[in-house]
Amino acid sequence: MFAKRTNWNLAANRLSEALAAHRGAGKPPLDLTVSNPTECGFQYDDAAILRALQNPAALKYEPNPRGLEIAREAVRQYYAERGSSAVIDDIFLTTSTSEAYSYAFRTLCDPHDEVLIPEPSYPLFAFLADIQDVRLVRYPLVYDHGWQIDFHVLEKNITARTRAVIVVNPNNPTGNYCKAHEMRLLSAICAPRGMAIIADEVFLDFSLKAGRPATFARNAEALTFTLSGLSKICGLPQMKVAWAVVGGPEPLKSQAQARLEVIADTYLSMNAPLQWALPSLLGLRHNFQRQWLTRARTNLAELDRQLAKHNSVNRLEVEAGWNVVLRVPATRLDEELALELLSARNVYAHPGHFYDFPGDGYLVVSLITPAREFTKGIEQMLSMF
Repeated sequence: MFAKRTNWNLAANRLSEALAAHRGAGKPPLDLTVSNPTECGFQYDDAAILRALQNPAALKYEPNPRGLEIAREAVRQYYAERGSSAVIDDIFLTTSTSEAYSYAFRTLCDPHDEVLIPEPSYPLFAFLADIQDVRLVRYPLVYDHGWQIDFHVLEKNITARTRAVIVVNPNNPTGNYCKAHEMRLLSAICAPRGMAIIADEVFLDFSLKAGRPATFARNAEALTFTLSGLSKICGLPQMKVAWAVVGGPEPLKSQAQARLEVIADTYLSMNAPLQWALPSLLGLRHNFQRQWLTRARTNLAELDRQLAKHNSVNRLEVEAGWNVVLRVPATRLDEELALELLSARNVYAHPGHFYDFPGDGYLVVSLITPAREFTKGIEQMLSMF
């Protein structure tokens, strides 16, 4: 009686089962996978956050499928600082980037149409695509003194049913930005084929190096949906505010926006208190991002210090984001290694196959782990090699 699109294998994997049993036995692990910033010891301006949610204007219902203008103006200003000429009518508020993806998929794709996604990348895409009856086709990121898109394979994988290319900028978990020449080449591939770019930029602000990285919200060459939100930018995943910025050449941009407006108007999922709070909440991002940068740089320096003593393990180059990839001896399946780390060293790390790495020999650890736990966890992990 159920839809084929939800016919997933819902059984827990071996690592999840082992982790649950480990915790159930009263043995909390050294968790090197944490992604919830509200549980990582960051200091938030609680009073300012709560004050932002107390705006009396939220008591009035003013339905707008794109979102209230005061909220969209705050997002417009955020991108204006990055050189984007987006106007507020280019911006659609959503309750999450997942919802923004669903809007983009529904706008672009008929059932069983295809979308290209990077590999490695995070596993959420499979569920988002299944729910929208979209087929995912992978294109590789290759590592050679840093990560880059394999454009030869990307173009080879385009078919008559390809509707869009997803690019994660910076990618998770590899932490590489899409470079300017890659942005230009993506547009040159997509525009003449009538394909769109869906740019996931939730980690855009989290650069480990100086300078402000470019955003796809500046792109005018191909139809582009640029997605982001408060979850990462402000470290506030519980606030459920995100957006899509629609850019590109006319008349495609206007046609896409008109269709998106009908989809958004059908659901009207945004609530008033968070829309009125958005300008204030976005203004608080700098405090969180400064703390993140200190944490990430501290953990990365500690990781490098410990790796200097272990020739068999190294880390791959990382430009940005909340994770770092370790290259370890591929003497067993990554899942077997992660299970052994948990049972023998009380360390929980993600195996590379969680992110669709093409082979074994990869572990992914979180740079937002509290520093003391990170130091001890890495120490225990490296003792395995």
